[in-house]
Amino acid sequence: MSEKLLPQNRIPRKFDRTLSRRSVLRGAGVAMALPFLESFPAFGAPATFPKRFAVMFMGCGINEDYWSATGDGADMKLSKTLSVLEPLKHKINVVDGLFNKASVGLGIHPAQTGSLLSGAQISKGAVVHSGMSVDQMIANTFGQDTAQSSIVLACDPPMTGYHETNYSMAYSSHVSWQSPDSPVPLELYPSLAFDNLFENRGSLRNLSIIDRVRENAETLSGKVSDTDRIKLDEYLTSVREVEKRLEGMRKSKDAAEEKAGRKTAPLAMERPANGLPEDLREHSKLMCDIIAIAFQTDKTRVASLIISRDLSAMYYPFLGVNQGHHGASHNNNSDGYEAISRWHMSQFAYLASKLDSMPEGDGTVLDNSCLMFLSSLFVGRTHDNTRLPVVLAGGLGGTLKTGRSLNYLGEPAENRKMCSLYLSLMDRMGVKLDHFGDADSRLARI
Repeated sequence: MSEKLLPQNRIPRKFDRTLSRRSVLRGAGVAMALPFLESFPAFGAPATFPKRFAVMFMGCGINEDYWSATGDGADMKLSKTLSVLEPLKHKINVVDGLFNKASVGLGIHPAQTGSLLSGAQISKGAVVHSGMSVDQMIANTFGQDTAQSSIVLACDPPMTGYHETNYSMAYSSHVSWQSPDSPVPLELYPSLAFDNLFENRGSLRNLSIIDRVRENAETLSGKVSDTDRIKLDEYLTSVREVEKRLEGMRKSKDAAEEKAGRKTAPLAMERPANGLPEDLREHSKLMCDIIAIAFQTDKTRVASLIISRDLSAMYYPFLGVNQGHHGASHNNNSDGYEAISRWHMSQFAYLASKLDSMPEGDGTVLDNSCLMFLSSLFVGRTHDNTRLPVVLAGGLGGTLKTGRSLNYLGEPAENRKMCSLYLSLMDRMGVKLDHFGDADSRLARI
């Protein structure tokens, strides 16, 4: 039961103890973390805000004819696929020419994806073996400082079995690995990811969390500055907006679970029979919103999102493309696949823009983050992964220069390793390693 609303000149003792840099509003069966506020000494802005890292993955590559960037700063020119990043171009880096040596020459698809974030050698056959991914390396270092060490989300259900190359489909289905032998389980359902974010459990989980914390929110609102009051109101409004969009999806998921209780493999059912959101656009947007809220409230500092996995059968009727994702990638220089690539980039732009709209100190949450867009291939029709499409957004607290196009094509292989980029990013996150994957040196110019 929530606290009774008290006069604005007094905060209850129990409530006062919750005032910390990661304060929460508590209600019946829910704990709602808050963004940083400056009105209380305990809320005071830290000397440095936490740094965050997130990966957004798209399987099967992009349309190489419309993927390019030249110039820096205001003079940066973005290609058609990257044009959705135009409003953010001063806060991005488009990186070309990097590759993951461990994924080259082993066969198509699973072998090209399984060690994308680790640079490890993967194994064929029944024994699944990769390496700890860069996101989980960061999570292992800072996870104890947050309620969740990381959140690992997907819009595309994982596959089972083996590919014709005798590599496990697990490699195609996961990019985040918590150990060499174990990928991090994916959360597919936005409602469950949302509930986990707010510790929303039990019989009340279908009730609005905003309603359950309202009295404490009103008490707090009477104690903060005008600036913080606006920030708090905007935050509560954004959470409520996400909550409303989830209501129908929660009912569909619950109904699917009841139906699937009589089946052996509920995820074998096609969407929306399995309770996943029918519209991929809404599914992806909700997952981005959940990552944004998690970063804003410091519930976690590490996230990954697979919108379409490797070998994805995802369809895009809203783009007028009549082939599934994987099939369309075999004609990846078509207009249809360019539209698919640009739509995925628009989701990256949506998350980056969302974080950039969240004030934090003298900057925004995006300024203290690094979002990385990545695919396992460059040219789908030839399964060419000797270069990878990479975009970074955010400046990691001023440690990462932005507004640049960085081209490493033509340089020796030793100078264009993805794992060198990971070492450089981990340095800025405060994770210092002598080597990672196949790299023992940092990426030049980053």
